[in-house]
Amino acid sequence: MKGNEAIGEGAVRAGCRYFFGYPITPQSELTHYLAKRLPEVGRLYMQAESEVASINMVYGASGAGARVMTSSSGPGISLMQEGLSYLAGAQLPCVVVNMMRGGPGLGNIAPSQADYFQATKGGGHGDYHLIVLAPNSVQELVDIMKKAFDLADRYRNPVMVMADGIMAQMMEPVELDDQYQIEIQPKPWAATGKVDHEGKNLINSCYVIPEEMESLNFILRDKYSEINKNEQVCEEYQLDGADIVLVAFGTASRICRAVVEKARAQGIPVGMIRPISLWPFPADFIGTAANRVKCFLSVEMNMGQMVEDVRLSVCGKAPVYHYGRFGGMVPTVRDVLEEVKKIYSGGAGQ
Repeated sequence: MKGNEAIGEGAVRAGCRYFFGYPITPQSELTHYLAKRLPEVGRLYMQAESEVASINMVYGASGAGARVMTSSSGPGISLMQEGLSYLAGAQLPCVVVNMMRGGPGLGNIAPSQADYFQATKGGGHGDYHLIVLAPNSVQELVDIMKKAFDLADRYRNPVMVMADGIMAQMMEPVELDDQYQIEIQPKPWAATGKVDHEGKNLINSCYVIPEEMESLNFILRDKYSEINKNEQVCEEYQLDGADIVLVAFGTASRICRAVVEKARAQGIPVGMIRPISLWPFPADFIGTAANRVKCFLSVEMNMGQMVEDVRLSVCGKAPVYHYGRFGGMVPTVRDVLEEVKKIYSGGAGQ
């Protein structure tokens, strides 16, 4: 399957009932796929008039208790930021897919990872977090959608799935279950219009009285602390005996896996940590690795964003370097390997 189609099929199999979105390259095939696929299983696809309309339709459907999603790329996700803050403030679950492209501004349609800050540091106004997941294969694009919807419902929080133009367009074989049953837990907090519960359900993120707004923030803070404790996920690759650890996600991690193999073949002890959850960032895993390795190299398709979280995780125990290409350019195995050799000859191999 093509990556865009795989994410769409994964969403269907995860129980997504509604999709509201607006086409933008490089994720347009995702909207095309769901426009055909959702009606086949008795569900709703609607193309909104804009990304702003899309995210507010998501707010409404989620408030009514439905599994709902939208998708876009950088400029469209920027337009959704206010709605994402509203969703987080109202504690509404949903899934948002960002197929990243080159920027800033209108940019281009080439693959990038420059939306990392936007996704993991909030993006909209106020104190809030999205749960952010970063798959690196077409199979994982399918599989991660169920995890995304489950996490959204479990924590009543928006979840963003971050990929890029390469993953959107590439094709790989995938395995799909012939039979799939999704058990969605009841949502007694939803505004369904029913009278089978006591009191009223109010979906809201506006608290005029500061003390009430602060009370909500305390609730959110405790929830984020629980998420950070329970949901850090990463993949470790050849860390045994490694002096240099590459940290990379998504497409960049596929490149770095080949770098590890080539470096090891040349006698340079390199390993890799691939964050799968970008928020919560797998700081505990990286902090533990920092006790036994000599340095880290954060490899990203941006000017240097995730590297800040790597440095916070390492907490001064080892040097942290960055290598990146940006504006839609993709690092090559040769480029990253040369950077590794430079670091190794500069002291990491001593």
